[in-house]
Amino acid sequence: MTTSNSTRWIQLALGLLVMMTISSPQYVWTLFVKPFQATTGAGLPAVQVTFTVLIVLQTFFSPAQGWLIDRFSAKGMIALGAALSGAGWAAASQIDSLYGLYATYGVLCGLGTGIVYVGIIGLMVRWFPERRGFAAGVVAAGYGMGAIATTFPITDMIAASGYRHTLLVFGAILGVVGFVAALGLRQPKPGETPEIPAEKVASAAKDVAPGPMLKTPLFWLMFAMMAMMSTGGLMVVAQFAAFAKEFGVADALVFGFAALPFALTFDRITNGLTRPFFGWVSDNIGRENTMAIAFALEACAIALLLVYRENAYAFALLSGVVFFAWGEIFSLFPSTLTDTFGTKHATTNYGFLYMAQGVGSLLGGPFAAMIHDSAESWVPVFCIAIGLDLVTAALAWFVLKPARRAYLGRPMQEAPSAASSLTAKPAIG
Repeated sequence: MTTSNSTRWIQLALGLLVMMTISSPQYVWTLFVKPFQATTGAGLPAVQVTFTVLIVLQTFFSPAQGWLIDRFSAKGMIALGAALSGAGWAAASQIDSLYGLYATYGVLCGLGTGIVYVGIIGLMVRWFPERRGFAAGVVAAGYGMGAIATTFPITDMIAASGYRHTLLVFGAILGVVGFVAALGLRQPKPGETPEIPAEKVASAAKDVAPGPMLKTPLFWLMFAMMAMMSTGGLMVVAQFAAFAKEFGVADALVFGFAALPFALTFDRITNGLTRPFFGWVSDNIGRENTMAIAFALEACAIALLLVYRENAYAFALLSGVVFFAWGEIFSLFPSTLTDTFGTKHATTNYGFLYMAQGVGSLLGGPFAAMIHDSAESWVPVFCIAIGLDLVTAALAWFVLKPARRAYLGRPMQEAPSAASSLTAKPAIG
């Protein structure tokens, strides 16, 4: 292994570690919902607004965060983001009001995780131009799997010492570890990355800045698809504990463990593994083909989860399949975007696409809770998620695939404008 190649893998490892430190605010949020309801005296939809604030700020500010990272120091900005995420938890341990919860857990954690997420994804697609799907998947796996190490300890500490002590301790640990690891990150220097093999990944002939990219219908197609997939997935993530309790399986024993923490831990494993796995698959069989397979798989998994919702073993295991078929969006979409619009503005460009998850959070958090309260059932929420998965799978195969082929089949300076048809005649060859 050459020095430059070993440097790439060190950077990947550091990126993975920092991502792991910021995953808990989103993925163990469900464990704090009931304690926050008790403390603030608010109902479920009002408390779930915190989750929406977290995701909206994590995503809607990401273009500005990406621009700052591209313009200034990736290392400094990512370290700041890790510190903000930990500080958000520590501050949330001291609040008593609903607005205090929004300002700490929602705002501080949202801004911090957003900086880290887009920053690290933007770095890794530059370090691994020939393995973008895999590299983005590995660090995204850190975000998906980071909570594996915290789910059971947090569950036990909440039971033993209360949620306030738990937030303070874990906020301090995760913030410090993420900050220190981020100080080792940097941009690749000329000659430290290999040339991209044309036969492996179709890459843009010319880098496209955010302004021209936003004028292409192709970007907005990707945005709509990621928003739909985020909505379905976040409906499950944000409400997981609530519907586990309503289905009567939360406290049932599964392989000797309580079903809810077991499922949350198992889900973190599958949600992490799917990102490098499907990223690697997409590097070899194509992004859109992989999307169609994965999105259809999630629709099937959610349908089965709904059918067997009162069986604790089926519930726990099928929830892992749901997360396995959902988490790959965080490797497939950034790698597809970079393949299409180049690497120079990769961080800022992905910041704009990442806003789609914020759109999804508006529907996956409080809106899903309101649907449940109105229907007095989670069944309509599950059906909406299934429908969105099937629509997005069809779009990947029948619309995105020919549209992207047409876009990349002509010189970038002749790329379609906003007025051009998405389904322009595909290039031959």
